[in-house]
Amino acid sequence: MTLRHVAVGVDGSLFAVRALDQAAEEALRRGTVLRIVHAVADRDAAGPVLASAAARVQGRHPGLWVETRAVEGGAVQALAAQSEGAALTVVGTRGFGGVSGLLAGSVSWRLTAHTHSPLLVVRGDHPGDQGGEVLLGLESDADTAAAAYAFQEAVRRGTRLRLLHSSTHRHTTPELPSLVAATSPGQERQVRNDRAEEAVPRFSVARLREEYPEVEADSRTVRTGPAHALLAGTREAGVVVIGLRRRAARVGPQIGPVGRVLLHHSHCPVVLVPTA
Repeated sequence: MTLRHVAVGVDGSLFAVRALDQAAEEALRRGTVLRIVHAVADRDAAGPVLASAAARVQGRHPGLWVETRAVEGGAVQALAAQSEGAALTVVGTRGFGGVSGLLAGSVSWRLTAHTHSPLLVVRGDHPGDQGGEVLLGLESDADTAAAAYAFQEAVRRGTRLRLLHSSTHRHTTPELPSLVAATSPGQERQVRNDRAEEAVPRFSVARLREEYPEVEADSRTVRTGPAHALLAGTREAGVVVIGLRRRAARVGPQIGPVGRVLLHHSHCPVVLVPTA
C-alpha cells in the first residue's frame, strides 16, 4: 500500500526552511514519506535547492523517508498537484503585515482555493513542534473534517484539545418584559435558541470523543468576536485548526474572515481543512 505523503514547498528562503523543518516533524508523527517540492521554470535549476533541503532533513532525521520533486510552473499549481493524495501540505509565509495586496499575492492565500489536503501554514511566534494544545475553531457540524483532524492531531501530539464554537444571537423582536423573570415568549424562545446553539459542538464532536477517548477535550461557545477569541488562544497553542469551506460559485481563495485574521496574526501554525 502506498503511504500518504506530507508535501512541502521550498524555494531556498528562510521562510521555506521553517516550513521544511515543520513538515519533517509532521511526516515523523505520521510515519510517512516527506515530499519536498520546488517549483521552477527549468527543472535543471532545481538541483541545488532540493539537495540542500534533503540534506538538512536527513541530517536532522536520518530515518525519515524523503522524496524530492522539481516541478515546472508556479508554486501554487505545483503544490496543489502534490497535495492530491497527501496527508498534509505545508507552506511557509513571509508574513502579511497590514497590506491586503501582499496577502492576496501569497502562495498560502491562493493555495486555499486549490488544495486537495489539509493545508498547514507555518507562521507565528513559535513553531508547532514545541508543545502546546491543539486549538479548534468550529462554526457548525459542517466542520466535521476539521474536528476529526484536530482530534487526530491531539493524539499525534499527545496533548489536549480546546474547541471554540462560534455562535451569534438570533434577532428577537423586542417585547414588554414578563412579570416573572425569563418567562415571556421571546425570552423562552431565546433560551431555547441559546441551548440549541451551545449543543452544536457537543453533538458534532460526540462521536469523535467516543472514537478518541484518550483525548482530553473541552469546549466553549463564543458569541462575539470568534476570530479574536481564536487569535488569543494561539498564544498558548501548538497549532490551530479551522475548516475551509468550498464555494462552488466563487473563484479564487476560499478563506473566510476567521481564516484571514489567523493567517495575518496567528502566534502558531494554522491548519485549514477542506470540508467534504
